[in-house]
Amino acid sequence: MEHAEMTHRESLPIDSPRTTIDLDGDWEFVTDPDAMGEDAEWSEPNAAWPDRSRSITVPHSWQEHDDLTEYTGNAWYRRTVDIPAVDDRDVFLRFGAVDYEATVWVNGTRVGTNRGGYLPFEFEISDALSPGQNHVAVAVSDPEDLSEIPHGKQGDPWYTRVSGIWQSVSLDLRPRTRVTVAKITPDLMTDTAHVELEVALGDVDPAGLEYVVEARHDGDVVTSTYGPVTADASDVADVDLDTALSFDDPTYWSPDNPVLYDLEVRLVCNDEVLDRYADTFGLRSFSVEDGEFRLNGETITMRGVLEQGYYPQTNYRPPHEDTFEQEIRIAKELGFNLIRKHIKPAHPAFLAEADRQGMLVWEEPANSTRFTERSRTELVDQLHGLIARDYNRPSVVVWSLYNEEWGIGHEDGEETLWTDEEKQTFLADLYRSIRERDVTRVVCDNSGWAHVATDINDFHRYFVSPDRADQWVGDLDHICAHPQDNYATTEFDDGDAPVVISELGTWGLGDVSALRDHYGGDPNWFGHEFLTNPIKRAEGFDDRFTESDLAEVFGDMDSLENAWQWRQFVSIKHLIEEIRTRPTIDGYVLTELSDIEWEFNGILDYLRNEKVFHDDFAAVNGAVSVVAEPASHVGWSGDSLPVTLTVVNDSQETLFGTLTWSVGEQSGSKAVSIPAHEVTETTILDLAYPPANRGVEATTLSVALEGADRDVRTCEPIFAAERDAVVAPDARVYATGGLGSRLAGGGVDVTHDLSGDVDVAFTDTVTAEADQFAKQGGALVHVPTTDGEMNTNAPFSYHDIPRRESWLETTSLFYQDSDLLAGICEPTRLGWEFEDLYPYAVATDLDRSVDRVHVGYVEGWLTNWSSPLVVRGYGNGSMAALTFRVGDAYGDHPVATLLCNRLVDRLSG
Repeated sequence: MEHAEMTHRESLPIDSPRTTIDLDGDWEFVTDPDAMGEDAEWSEPNAAWPDRSRSITVPHSWQEHDDLTEYTGNAWYRRTVDIPAVDDRDVFLRFGAVDYEATVWVNGTRVGTNRGGYLPFEFEISDALSPGQNHVAVAVSDPEDLSEIPHGKQGDPWYTRVSGIWQSVSLDLRPRTRVTVAKITPDLMTDTAHVELEVALGDVDPAGLEYVVEARHDGDVVTSTYGPVTADASDVADVDLDTALSFDDPTYWSPDNPVLYDLEVRLVCNDEVLDRYADTFGLRSFSVEDGEFRLNGETITMRGVLEQGYYPQTNYRPPHEDTFEQEIRIAKELGFNLIRKHIKPAHPAFLAEADRQGMLVWEEPANSTRFTERSRTELVDQLHGLIARDYNRPSVVVWSLYNEEWGIGHEDGEETLWTDEEKQTFLADLYRSIRERDVTRVVCDNSGWAHVATDINDFHRYFVSPDRADQWVGDLDHICAHPQDNYATTEFDDGDAPVVISELGTWGLGDVSALRDHYGGDPNWFGHEFLTNPIKRAEGFDDRFTESDLAEVFGDMDSLENAWQWRQFVSIKHLIEEIRTRPTIDGYVLTELSDIEWEFNGILDYLRNEKVFHDDFAAVNGAVSVVAEPASHVGWSGDSLPVTLTVVNDSQETLFGTLTWSVGEQSGSKAVSIPAHEVTETTILDLAYPPANRGVEATTLSVALEGADRDVRTCEPIFAAERDAVVAPDARVYATGGLGSRLAGGGVDVTHDLSGDVDVAFTDTVTAEADQFAKQGGALVHVPTTDGEMNTNAPFSYHDIPRRESWLETTSLFYQDSDLLAGICEPTRLGWEFEDLYPYAVATDLDRSVDRVHVGYVEGWLTNWSSPLVVRGYGNGSMAALTFRVGDAYGDHPVATLLCNRLVDRLSG
């Protein structure tokens, strides 16, 4: 098969000896659950198919049909095609991609079989053809067990399966003397493009055969070369040729100037053109030097986004002709310069659009689940085919081999890559072989997890801010100081790889009603049988919305979606900014461009519509950004408010401008110049928390970089309270330890004796005495221990929230509808006002008949309804769970202080 010949299908000149007949459109389709089709000779032109056969449109995946969403196994396709006279040309039946195993017959003759769900394949079918009408039949097998098959995120525990002919089908008529490969390797040191040609001689005499190679731009020939096609022996069928195109004044391909050259290769014999081969290419280099990424020799920082190529109803298949154009254009508008096509080969039309618009692409194969001989072989074959298909695409700059050890140690029961020397050696050998096969790109061995031999030291880190802001900062500091901790072994690598945070993100619920309108009801993936984790399972979420207090708090789903999306933006803004202010980190890849089925962590929703923060995101993610980092977003009026201002310049030029800032009545400015690819930091020490008339009041710290041709802005909320305005509650409070001392220091009447004259009791351990106090009419508040733990000897059950890196926690939302928080935070949504107070556990198993939920908590599709602040009727009294970490914060933290005081007032009243 002539794999490389299929790399790019551009319009050829009218007089081209090549012809393509499009076979997309109506095909007959039937499932074959008992695998009887081959024995029943369904491949024969006049075979009778079962009555359940139907007409479908190719390309498609059979899961697009509601009755086949969960179907795996065997299916058949067939159609007839009228083939014109082929003269002296060879005819190829070409498939863009079929998942997973395809066997093909033409006029009842078996012409070939292919395994692999993502890459093109073809069969030479000239001998099987007849004049006029011809019959094509395709049997497809996609087994239920994918563990040894490269499948990416299909099926358990992720997304909808994809089976069948999901990319285009065509008949390609090609001259027998033809170019089969044209592999272009730019050399920017000499401004040349090295061209490796493979030529099938056919029946022509090679003595009179010549090649002509031309590169055009805007229709004009800018450089060319030619020479004889020579063969070492008369019986040689194929010839390999090396030549080079020299450029006098080339324009290099880059995201800012994605100049493409049109390549044409002609084979000429006695002045007759026997073949024309066309492709496009760009002159660009991409490498790692001195621990940095270099594009065309210049430093570049990755501002990337993950993209998985799933679409509502059509799955892998783009729903519109302009789908990829829109995706890449929007990604560029949002400030991204790279897209990581996640865990499956990119659609070739996507790469063509990335070439045209100037979007860098990090590409990776689909991985399997288990590490076996078969899975290794199929992965390597897929990588080789992927490189052959996309070698000439300048947009592709990174290959990954594995993602998070999927297929090389991730499976339960398998030894991990961290300790398995056999896997380490295999991966190091594979890394070296891919680097030798493609010298124009860099290679990541195992994205996000243990590295062995790699050009990129990347990390997958899922934190959420402000809930775990300090932990995120600490984690990044550790990564910068100890990047070698991410290596399973340094035996194969020099360790001088750029550091990239190649997955991070936070969830924000998209427009569910729009999804239902699009699907005409609940999407089929709402209730996939394999979605056993309730966070992922959307089925029944309407009931969970009304059975919890969410309906009372938000009123409708639109309001919940709005609040959740703004929470998503607040989080990812801080996550990205902390990365960008660290020059030792060379890039990031945000998860992800759009929601995918149940996973709603996209900048866009699943329909590729904008979320509420769309217009604000580019300022965070653009080539130039301003970052404002208050030492704390919360403080007492008049206290010192240190703020670090940082200007990040990822552009290719030095920036000059004026940095301005203001908060309340305070303001200032400073002239700055920021060299290209540098981070400039200015620390402002003379700010103070602004005055507040009552409660905790929010103001905005506004910062702008003005001048030159840029106007970049950012803002941060600042929460302040007047110490003198915070009045201690008129109640007798039982408390011990540090919290007791802090309450007493704040003017609260504190006792260490749990007697009858106590109005409210705080305790981190619900003893028998404390339990009896509540049952007999007292108000008991269960608070965390000094390390944030919630002891379980209480009427409440508790759901632990991860303290550090956790994909799970990024799915969560804290919300509120309580006068205890009036004036403290925005209606419904918690944010930076609770900085340093977010809990490590929440009270669960709530009961609306006895519980007053002041602050709620949910995860994913409205599951694990819980609370960090809930009051329950208990005997003749009450029991409250207050899991916010107030014990060490009362008195110093205005929100902790005011919240505790209000709670005591409420309970004692």
